[in-house]
Amino acid sequence: MSGSIDTAFVKVYQSEVVEAYQRQGSKLRTAVRAKSGIKGASTVFQKVGRGVAGAKARNGNVPVMNVAFSTVECFLQDHYAGDWIDRFDDLKTNSNELGVLANAGAYALGRKTDELIIAAMDAGTKEALGTAAGQTDNDGLTRAKVLLAFEMLGAADVPDDGDRYAVVGWKQWSELLTIPEFSNAQFVGADELPWKGGQAKKWLGATWIPHTGLTKTGTIRSCYFFHKSAVGHASAGDVITDVTWHGDRAAHFVNSMMSQGAVLVDDEGVVRMRCKE
Repeated sequence: MSGSIDTAFVKVYQSEVVEAYQRQGSKLRTAVRAKSGIKGASTVFQKVGRGVAGAKARNGNVPVMNVAFSTVECFLQDHYAGDWIDRFDDLKTNSNELGVLANAGAYALGRKTDELIIAAMDAGTKEALGTAAGQTDNDGLTRAKVLLAFEMLGAADVPDDGDRYAVVGWKQWSELLTIPEFSNAQFVGADELPWKGGQAKKWLGATWIPHTGLTKTGTIRSCYFFHKSAVGHASAGDVITDVTWHGDRAAHFVNSMMSQGAVLVDDEGVVRMRCKE
């Protein structure tokens, strides 16, 4: 019966899961446009076109930009991560072990969050491929391929405002470490070395993040150079955890759940770097 549940256990577990998800659950949520507290099955992200300034004659009418507005709908999906905790195991469990169990659920949901965001980026059509400069599917993440992606974002007038990101696989991260401009203090400065203060760093005006969950098709890993505003992530609320007692099993069933979705908002703001792995 529900009255048999240890109230302190429930409260501690719930707080542990929420804290773990917010701390380490997702690596990409802060790198995209995020909306929380969504009511309903979907939400809308606004996409704003370019405006053109013009001159006006003395006492004439101010020219109208006629900016094109459009919307992209993001549908939310429900996801769950549950597990059993035997009552006697519970009695033997200290607070540190409780944290381990909470982290497992939070990390599972965090990986699902990133999976949704990566799937949204996979829908993009812009790719840094150019045989003239040697950017092909037969090589990994090269300096030339990165610079082509950088050039493509610039040519599309994607803002260089500190909200650019790049996410790559660990194989590609290792390849970046062989590029002096990325890893040599003489180029980037001692404060921007990729192994200082965690595995993320600034380069070419973007924050570079290594990730294990990027899509791999055959021998090709899809990496991305993108702007924060180009991808949207929506959440119906924080991660929720429900703990119920099942007497027939003499165990608690712990279920962590969330309702989230992600969508590609602006195709121009996401460039795929196809890397052989």
